[in-house]
Amino acid sequence: MKNFLPLKVVLPLLLVLLTTVGIISLGVGPVSIAPMEIFGLLFGAGSPNDVESIIVRDLRLPRLLLAMLVGAALAQSGAVMQGFFQNPMADPYIIGISSGAALGATLAFSLGLDFWFAGINSVSLFAFFGSLTVSFVVYGISTRGKRLPASVLLLSGVAIGALAAALTSFLLITSSSNLEQILYWLMGSLASRRWEHVQMVWPYILICMLILQFFARDLNLLLLGEENAHNLGVNVERVKRIFLIVAALLAATAVSVSGIIGFVGLVVPHIMRLLVGPDHRGLFPASILGGACLVVAADILARTLIAPAEIPIGIITSVLGCPFFLFLLGRRRDAII
Repeated sequence: MKNFLPLKVVLPLLLVLLTTVGIISLGVGPVSIAPMEIFGLLFGAGSPNDVESIIVRDLRLPRLLLAMLVGAALAQSGAVMQGFFQNPMADPYIIGISSGAALGATLAFSLGLDFWFAGINSVSLFAFFGSLTVSFVVYGISTRGKRLPASVLLLSGVAIGALAAALTSFLLITSSSNLEQILYWLMGSLASRRWEHVQMVWPYILICMLILQFFARDLNLLLLGEENAHNLGVNVERVKRIFLIVAALLAATAVSVSGIIGFVGLVVPHIMRLLVGPDHRGLFPASILGGACLVVAADILARTLIAPAEIPIGIITSVLGCPFFLFLLGRRRDAII
């Protein structure tokens, strides 16, 4: 039996790593700022009107926090989906979340509806409702009486996701404006994100994370088989619905402000499972911290590799995630659940 690392070792190490990449993220850019200056600016040193204060507090800090939130949300949602489907190849987008978000955002751009109202960005709102609409259509199609078979859900997600992708392609072909904005959003980006974006999503992401953590033990029992879980007191169908809906909400909220950032929800939970084991009570917090680290690091690379231009962050996560995941598959086949 494999000996996994204890959480009391892994979680502090991930926190140290997240703090390190966070400081680097705040310091790098067209204006470089030393770590000690960053601490001073964050905790009151300097006038609010100083250029460096504006750069750190108003430009880089909200982008950093949003990167952490998005990475954490996608990674935990991926951990849920891999446990739900009992398949390490599952990710948050498996039930059409990305396709629905892409369709919603593309529709908003095509109609020229890129504006702010009551602290909410219209494109993010369209993306959020697009992803939820597709997810709930998949849910409705897959429900059989009071049961929710995972295999039917998977196939429905593939089919409805393909339909949403086709509609997105149609809008791209027929759209005469905002094509560059649409493509940039589809590739995932945290550029120009502000405090308003953070305020839009952080309460919902936090609530979803807490709900999933509360039901982590039930997901462990589901891995033993639905009949065994039922015999141990789990309301199987109710718990499956909770996991599916909350994980979909979590990923949809993240995607609504970042665009489509791939591989985070696929790679991070798998790596964390190899480190801390399959117990979701520890896997969830490890995935949250690991996902935050990955997206912050990818965002640093996106901003610096071809500066002053910026690479969409989805390209960075795919380039980093694909070969690393293939390497893990080749080396650790026996560890896959």
